[in-house]
Amino acid sequence: MTDIPNLIYGLSIWALPLLFAVTLHEAAHGYAALAMGDDTARRMGRLSLNPLRHIDPVGTILVPGVLLAMGGMLFGWAKPVPVNFGKLRNLRLGMILVAAAGPATNILLAIVAILLVRLVPYVPQEGRAWFFVNLDNLIFINLLLAVFNLIPLPPLDGGRVLVGLLPRALAWRVARLENFGLLILLAGMFMLPPLGRAVGIDLDIFQWIFRVPVDWLAGLVMQGFGPRG
Repeated sequence: MTDIPNLIYGLSIWALPLLFAVTLHEAAHGYAALAMGDDTARRMGRLSLNPLRHIDPVGTILVPGVLLAMGGMLFGWAKPVPVNFGKLRNLRLGMILVAAAGPATNILLAIVAILLVRLVPYVPQEGRAWFFVNLDNLIFINLLLAVFNLIPLPPLDGGRVLVGLLPRALAWRVARLENFGLLILLAGMFMLPPLGRAVGIDLDIFQWIFRVPVDWLAGLVMQGFGPRG
């Protein structure tokens, strides 16, 4: 039987940071697009910091909840903010800036959370541990989202940055992966590890692609902005 209090506590320390991270990630795309001339997100009511505007019932609630209840890796997504790249003043530069805005915001949020760790001693004793764990998870989730989205595979942000940087002939070929890129990545994350265990080979691409870069990035921002002494 599920331990309800522990489940509620787990949701409070994981779901809240995840919701905060994905909301500001998506909003950043919309604000960057608006700055580059595309008002699609604003006209569709998605240029907002209201989490309810960005929640995807499956990606933001169902999938993370099931994974958390099963004790697995936290993973989720929000509804993508609509962007009409044809309305951007400079297509290539606009695509790069709009795509990079999301991961850059996640890194900034991780830095803010690191700075807020300094406030932990001033939080009332009964809420101090909860506050610290939320900040710790906020740092991890934002860095994980930044690294995940910077993978150079469309439709992820890193893929769109790559399309904006490549010569037109190569960019077109990479852009054609838009409809399959996420499926390829998810298949690699969830199907390769058990296959590798079955044949005695380490095929855990989560460890290779995410954990190592996230740990490196965490060390970098902690060195630059973490508490001293």
